[in-house]
Amino acid sequence: EVQLAESGGGWVQPGGSLSLSCVVSGFTLDDYAIGWFRQAPGQEREGVSCFSRRDGSSYNADYTEGRFTISTDNAKNSASLQMRFLKPGDTGVYYCAAVRSTMWGSCNAFLSSAGMDYWGKGTLVTVSS
Repeated sequence: EVQLAESGGGWVQPGGSLSLSCVVSGFTLDDYAIGWFRQAPGQEREGVSCFSRRDGSSYNADYTEGRFTISTDNAKNSASLQMRFLKPGDTGVYYCAAVRSTMWGSCNAFLSSAGMDYWGKGTLVTVSS
């Protein structure tokens, strides 16, 4: 059975940090690109970050520069998203997602939420004072 189990969401003040985790079962990250989407209230789901172990591709939305870092852990078959200098605009539900890797550019799929193979249930991140 495929599962993407997210954890680590919560409330944080502006300027604070949070770390999200996504533990995967039912497939290996050697074969799938993995990353995060987020959805703010009333907004469409948007890609945040992605990494593919197979082809080495990555994707990071412009607003993540200098603030968010995605990483994977081979032993735990998991991915993490380290978020720093959080802003109120980062508030939303963060979803872990995976798509089968191709020979190149696998993370291009994270430009749209339509092509994902698997989704987690989401974890809420609230940034407010």
